[in-house]
Amino acid sequence: MDARTIIARLRRREAPGAEALRWFAQGLADGGVSDAQAGAFAMAVCMGELGPEGRTALTLGMRDSGTVLEWDLDGPVIDKHSTGGVGDCVSLLLAPALAECGAYVPMISGRGLGHTGGTLDKLEAIPGVVTQVGRARLARIVAEVGAAIVGASARIAPADKRLYAVRDVTATVESLDLITASILSKKLAAGLQALVLDVKLGSGAFMKTPDEARALARALVETANAAGCKTSALITDMNQPLAPALGNALEVDEVMTALTDGQDSPLAQLSAALGGVLLADAGLADSAEAGSERVAAVIRDGRAAERFGRMLAALGGPVRFVDDWARFLPEASVIQEIAAREAGYVTAIDGEALGLAVVALGGGRQVEEDVIDPAVGLSGVVRLGAKVDKGTPLAKIHAAREDAARRADAAVRAAITLGPKPPAVPPLVHERIGP
Repeated sequence: MDARTIIARLRRREAPGAEALRWFAQGLADGGVSDAQAGAFAMAVCMGELGPEGRTALTLGMRDSGTVLEWDLDGPVIDKHSTGGVGDCVSLLLAPALAECGAYVPMISGRGLGHTGGTLDKLEAIPGVVTQVGRARLARIVAEVGAAIVGASARIAPADKRLYAVRDVTATVESLDLITASILSKKLAAGLQALVLDVKLGSGAFMKTPDEARALARALVETANAAGCKTSALITDMNQPLAPALGNALEVDEVMTALTDGQDSPLAQLSAALGGVLLADAGLADSAEAGSERVAAVIRDGRAAERFGRMLAALGGPVRFVDDWARFLPEASVIQEIAAREAGYVTAIDGEALGLAVVALGGGRQVEEDVIDPAVGLSGVVRLGAKVDKGTPLAKIHAAREDAARRADAAVRAAITLGPKPPAVPPLVHERIGP
């Protein structure tokens, strides 16, 4: 085995064998592969393809390049992953709901990427919450509470960390094979028995077209199942924010509202849909429909909220957060409405533009070293198809400064299109991709 031979085969459009790809993944982790060789490998994969077997081999090699968690629990170990959107805070709702339904959920999550928000950034908007925990503490929280949302340790899929950094600076991010291996190597390292994937489609997603979303969903599902993890995917709509808020503390507020008011919001509906598929695949429900009903019930009656509170306390958060969450969440110093300048129907929402507006407010990172302001963002964002009159609020800006609010006002107005007729509103779930 040597890196030059593997790269040369890829350059000739010949798929290396599984053993060669596993060797290369280990070389990424232990330094046996140089940065130049890693970049050449990524470019060669990006220009060609590994095929299903090669994709699975690379995923397993990257998974096995570090620690793979093992569990001895009295229920299935399961998780959910989203490909990224705006106003998407499903993880905070779904993890405690699944735990309440008898599953164990070691949810290893990430931070904001590009225009999309990060689950860890949202959790850390809650005072005291620590998302980087050791292996022993993670095991204890999962066993006692049933769910823990944490960041990956340095020993989880180190090959992916190395390759991702190289891809980011060599214009090789957009490879189906490399995206699949990156996502799944980290998730499968958590020792899962079942996984559901939320593949976003639309203006606020990375995948803008149905064909792109379907191709990614199928690659993820086929690879995860080939790796031994029962996996399904839902292709879900991101042509508008899932929740009417974007920004870390503001999205936590939406989660708490969904967990405590018993209303059937799009956020609660999608959480139930994803959870239903996962419970069925894990053997905790007879069907996806029955599983969805179970998840909806524990959200509706407050049991998931109680479980969420226990998880927060275990991660260092306020013990009584669920009882009075508004008291704990930070609030921006400048809050102002964006009023419609004309009447009409909301015919289009550019979710990516809204997400970038929140990043510009300080709610996301433009470079890795940026410090996030958890209080800033947007709330009360109008829904597709809504009829608005002149003066009707399109959204509310939460900013640290007046000048930042003025820039956000212009960006949000440009992202929301009004027209004379109501549009066809796409469904929340477009398609299910199963094993």
